[in-house]
Amino acid sequence: MDYEQLKTQLQQGIEEIGIDLPESAIDKLMAYLTLLEKWNKVYNLTAIRDPQEMLVKHLLDSLSIVPHICGQRLIDVGTGGGLPGIPLAICFPDKQVDLLDSNSKKTRFLIQAKAELGLQNTVVFHQRVETYQPEELYDGVVSRAFASLEDMLHWTSHLLKSDGYWWAMKAQKDFEDYSNLPGLVKIEAMIDLHVPGLEAQRMLIKACKSE
Repeated sequence: MDYEQLKTQLQQGIEEIGIDLPESAIDKLMAYLTLLEKWNKVYNLTAIRDPQEMLVKHLLDSLSIVPHICGQRLIDVGTGGGLPGIPLAICFPDKQVDLLDSNSKKTRFLIQAKAELGLQNTVVFHQRVETYQPEELYDGVVSRAFASLEDMLHWTSHLLKSDGYWWAMKAQKDFEDYSNLPGLVKIEAMIDLHVPGLEAQRMLIKACKSE
């Protein structure tokens, strides 16, 4: 599948998700996909090699949460190759979307991607999540990489404002027992996500820090 076919599939997917993006944002998303594919050959950023599969399982998967996100300052923890953080930063140029990962290869790629894509609204942090102390707390913590929601809440609570939100992307088959979550956490919504072209079920858990 060539560039134009991939771009058409991306545009159709964006329409299906129900988000409205300018042509410049779509071009940036395609440039990011191209960078991800190129750097992946050397840096092994993702196990997925096929560009069309990357488009569906990485780009459209990340974009599926765009209609549900709120807040001005967000951080993507364990962002890896920048997912969902870079697509969010492209879709929300007026929001701050920071990226944190402890893997130096991945943060080198993120710094390069930030420069090449001209993303002024993101800062890359090469740190372990538990040691990162932000100067200003975040309105939202986003992740699609944490093994369990309980771990995500435990390791990232110090990054989040009171009344801020966690946004945890999950496969629906990863069903967890949410009855033992810390007392200051309230699950506000469990949102079924529609990812165009993806057979597997996906969900977004929205939890509030109430203290």
